[in-house]
Amino acid sequence: MVPSLPALTDLLADAHVVALPMRVRFRGITVREALVLRGPAGWTEFSPFVEYDDQESAAWLRAAIDFGWTDHEPAADSVPVNATVPAIASSAVADLLGRYPGCTTAKVKVAEPGTTVEDDVARVAEVRRVMGPDAAVRIDANGLWSVDEAVVALERLAPFDLQYAEQPCRTVPELAELRRRIDGLGVRIAADESVRKASDPLAVARAGAADVLVVKAQPLGGITAAQAVIAEAGLPCVVSSALDTSVGLGMGAFLAASAMSAGYAAGLGTAVMFEGDVTSAPLLPTAGRIPVRRVDVSPELVARFRAAPERAAWWRARLERVHALLAGA
Repeated sequence: MVPSLPALTDLLADAHVVALPMRVRFRGITVREALVLRGPAGWTEFSPFVEYDDQESAAWLRAAIDFGWTDHEPAADSVPVNATVPAIASSAVADLLGRYPGCTTAKVKVAEPGTTVEDDVARVAEVRRVMGPDAAVRIDANGLWSVDEAVVALERLAPFDLQYAEQPCRTVPELAELRRRIDGLGVRIAADESVRKASDPLAVARAGAADVLVVKAQPLGGITAAQAVIAEAGLPCVVSSALDTSVGLGMGAFLAASAMSAGYAAGLGTAVMFEGDVTSAPLLPTAGRIPVRRVDVSPELVARFRAAPERAAWWRARLERVHALLAGA
């Protein structure tokens, strides 16, 4: 059951804005800002990306409330996670993969602006070499290819035995067209932005535009709402991170334990990408898995990574606006 909207004073009673430095640029970000807050059920997170408007951010606040004000029961002790390989040089791949002990799946970023298909091929080839023939290798283009570009790129990358290609093109019609054009290539198509950023997250499934859905707890409005999308979609689902702190990763782990499709590791190992976290016990991969548990926030670490006053004020004003939006709805 989705909890009712708490008062704004309750949300702000124990709320902290942090700025976590990242080890390497990812999604164009070198510092990840987030607002962590404590509800009756435990710590939760509100961290829509800064470019998102208030309307899109409303789902992220619903998710924070769902997790912080609901006693979700863990459906498993741990979940398998993938290693995440940003758009780095192939020479840096082996060292990066060493931060993901025991992971047998890797997600590799491709189509990064300023790079080429040759760069992508070299990066994916090195991941396959380091991880071996039995590992699952998936790629993520974040919708940056046209259909024609995606066809060319996937023809080059298919020999590396891809588990799937995540959001190779931006729109649902483009994904459907691409899926038809690469029929026989043996590459499955996964949808991410077409699920989490869509007004109708099930449209991609109805259009037959994807073989796999990538779902994220915060953008879909929380564990309860995401479980409903997964149940109705009728497709294999992979639960992934929205570059959350370990608090948000805990939310994702609860969702993954309850709804992840067998054979697909979750994209929840991203705490590795931060130089620091809000907890002294971050959800880092061990033996290829992360635990399913709530995270306690460390006052010392919150103080260390506290955002600048003007950024903290910006986040609190954003929370107030989005709360008003939900109250009006």
